[in-house]
Amino acid sequence: MNIDFDKNDGLVPAVIQDAATGKVLMLGYLNRESYEQTVASGRVTFFSRSRQALWTKGETSGNFLDVREILTDCDGDTLLIKVKPAGPTCHTGADTCFNEKNVAPQSFIYELEEIIRDRRIHPQNGSYTNKLFDAGIKRIAQKVGEEATEVVIDAVSGDKNRMAEETADLLYHLLVLLTAQDVALDDIMNVLEKRHRK
Repeated sequence: MNIDFDKNDGLVPAVIQDAATGKVLMLGYLNRESYEQTVASGRVTFFSRSRQALWTKGETSGNFLDVREILTDCDGDTLLIKVKPAGPTCHTGADTCFNEKNVAPQSFIYELEEIIRDRRIHPQNGSYTNKLFDAGIKRIAQKVGEEATEVVIDAVSGDKNRMAEETADLLYHLLVLLTAQDVALDDIMNVLEKRHRK
């Protein structure tokens, strides 16, 4: 990759973007050494201008930025690094350093996943989601099966409105099941992307 490290005292700015949602997470700087470490480790390593030292994002918090793709701009003096974040990116605990939620535009399903995840961590009285978690994996899996059957019945009968409603129920219960099994939507998307590339 042709990167111009001769400008700006050997530093190039790097825009860090979530590969799944497209959200910009932060801006950092890399020198040649931090770039080489990023490529070798698969995790973003920056050059800290204040400390004058290399630092791997997440080395303290555990919120690493796993590299999916590195691109340069047309002049070769700015990087776009697409990543899979292991948690919130900002040191404040926010999803991004711009205080935005890290969800794809118009993608409520990611927001719903986050709500379900939050219910699991912070149960609420009367929450249907928490009742499902309390009932256990077998019951949650049973609900997924029931909703899938309803979708099939409505598809065969040609009832598009009912099919849309039952599909929404299926997706919700599937998200509960995935959360209960510690499987993220991003994990599913990664599998689909790999299959698409074959």
